[in-house]
Amino acid sequence: MTGTNDLGVFGLAVMGANLARNAARNGYKVAVFNRNTARTKALIEEHGHEGALEGAESIERFVASLVKPRAIILMVKAGKPVDEVMAELAPHLDQGDILIDAGNSLFNDTERRSREMAGKGLRFVGMGVSGGEEGALNGPSIMPGGDAEAFGRIEPFVMKMAAKVDGEPCCAHIGPGGAGHYVKMVHNGIEYADMQLIAETYDLLKSVYGMEAWAIADVFAGWQKGPLNSYLIDITIEVLRKIDDATGKALVDVILDEAEQKGTGRWTAQSALELGVPITAITEAVFARGLSGRREQRQAASGLYEDVKTATRAPDEAALADLQAALYASKIVAYAQGFEQLAGASKAYDWNLDLGTLAKIWRGGCIIRAGFLDRIREVYRDARSEHLLLTDYFAKEIARSVPGWRRVVALAVETGTPVPAFGSCLAYFDGIRRARGPANLLQGQRDYFGAHTYRRLDRDGSFHTRWGQDGSEISA
Repeated sequence: MTGTNDLGVFGLAVMGANLARNAARNGYKVAVFNRNTARTKALIEEHGHEGALEGAESIERFVASLVKPRAIILMVKAGKPVDEVMAELAPHLDQGDILIDAGNSLFNDTERRSREMAGKGLRFVGMGVSGGEEGALNGPSIMPGGDAEAFGRIEPFVMKMAAKVDGEPCCAHIGPGGAGHYVKMVHNGIEYADMQLIAETYDLLKSVYGMEAWAIADVFAGWQKGPLNSYLIDITIEVLRKIDDATGKALVDVILDEAEQKGTGRWTAQSALELGVPITAITEAVFARGLSGRREQRQAASGLYEDVKTATRAPDEAALADLQAALYASKIVAYAQGFEQLAGASKAYDWNLDLGTLAKIWRGGCIIRAGFLDRIREVYRDARSEHLLLTDYFAKEIARSVPGWRRVVALAVETGTPVPAFGSCLAYFDGIRRARGPANLLQGQRDYFGAHTYRRLDRDGSFHTRWGQDGSEISA
């Protein structure tokens, strides 16, 4: 059998099916396979008219139908299932064929798989895809990493399949090894922080100001016209305005207050700890989801402790302006932390990430797309590793927001409204803006109990004080 299909897609759950349809709509011949053949048949029957989609009932026929060197997108659950599918496909592949993992795999696994496939003469691409099911179909942000030659083979496909902003595809080769999946992981971490900040804003408007969901939606709609313009604000408005058919209430008011997670935010925080990068907003967002899952404990605690909230007050224009300022400033901090982590990972793993390009490809298709990514792109156009808070534009934006930001966090503390993301972002800002902090005391303590030494302001070298002996200082 002579292969005629340009691309293969293995795994036809919603994301895989939509990526296959996306490629077919863009003029490519796409072979599709799913272990459940009924799912393959359903895709062809329902969407075969959209383009050249060819279903296969066996792996042998699926592989044989592809043009060489074959390019196969894997859209299966991260972890062991990816390894199982790769082991199943490998015996049917030839030297130079390409496997593309488009799921949310841990970047360390991608590095390992790249080495394993290279040992078999096969090429491997770890490809981050953001945008959910809608993005997969209509144009996601695509972050492929790994073998550069393999990317050259799939570049025509992914560039056409990606979202476009100002005519530019939201796709670029990220770097070697697991770089693509790492960048997607941090993207998701920023997403966690952004969502948590929006949730805390909603909580203050609801719990402190007593606003109904529809009124909160109107507030967000007003902010959407300014610097807070983003996809996440857009969908927040829709969620808040949705009425539940069964109860007639706002749907958001009958949704259980437990947030789930699939691991990418946690991985981001774990990696940041290993790199020594303080991504406080992302980490607090992960912890907040964990606390939301302790519903029984929260229910019990609510009966043990007095509610400290003051009387519900009506929000005036100044109060709403403060909330807008706090959300905007905290959002800048969250993105700044994410980009600092990417710069740290780039250096640690020798990936040579282009942060400006990442900002560019996140402007469309992905979950964290936002208007101010154009500004971030400009910052990194010349300075590839500069911290966003140290740039003229964002320093001015933060400075304008600080008074309102402080008032919002103070209000939250006063009323007992938890704002872990707002608070951690403000604490980070206050920490980074101080030329001298209290860590000198920490070093003194460490030297006291562990002889870990310290450095001095007035001369070079490391020193140790004999705290429990004669109190003298010696050079270490």
